[in-house]
Amino acid sequence: MVRSSLELCGKMYGHSRHPILKWAQRSDKIYLTVDLTDAKDVKLKLEPEGKFIFSATKDGVPYELDIELLDKINFEESKVNIGVRSIVYAITKAEKKWWGRLLKQEGKPPVFVKFDWDKWVDEDEENENAGMDFDDMDFSNLNMGDDDYDMDELKDEEEGEKKRKEEAEEETGSKPGAEPVDADPEKAKA
Repeated sequence: MVRSSLELCGKMYGHSRHPILKWAQRSDKIYLTVDLTDAKDVKLKLEPEGKFIFSATKDGVPYELDIELLDKINFEESKVNIGVRSIVYAITKAEKKWWGRLLKQEGKPPVFVKFDWDKWVDEDEENENAGMDFDDMDFSNLNMGDDDYDMDELKDEEEGEKKRKEEAEEETGSKPGAEPVDADPEKAKA
């Protein structure tokens, strides 16, 4: 009920809300994730000086961000992915260096700005993770959560194992769990 009242208040007075903005960095990139499920009418603006403007609506409620990043960026090499659950912007820094903070304004960041611990890498860990750049990889075609092996291959392996056991049983004349049978009838009488 409280949320509905807040949304109604925002609609009545024309106020917009701030979505959660998560961020992480590497020496050459800033990752901004706007956490807004089912965003409609998404508008993004990124300027070389580091100005980032976002607007969208969700359930008729407007959401906006208007921030100044700490330093300049390379707009041409930056990429955006607008998904159902979030909007992710991989922003290339103009100069390869670690930033002490995300925003140009000093002091405590706004409450809607959070660290993105899923993407975060510390400066001293970056070299350890070299070669693990996933920016250009499309994760949508991966079967995350499925088994690591092909079920058809597993079935073929099981059938091959069963056939080998049956052949071994025919050669020895025994079945699993049965008493061994001696092939020499003279020895069997003794």
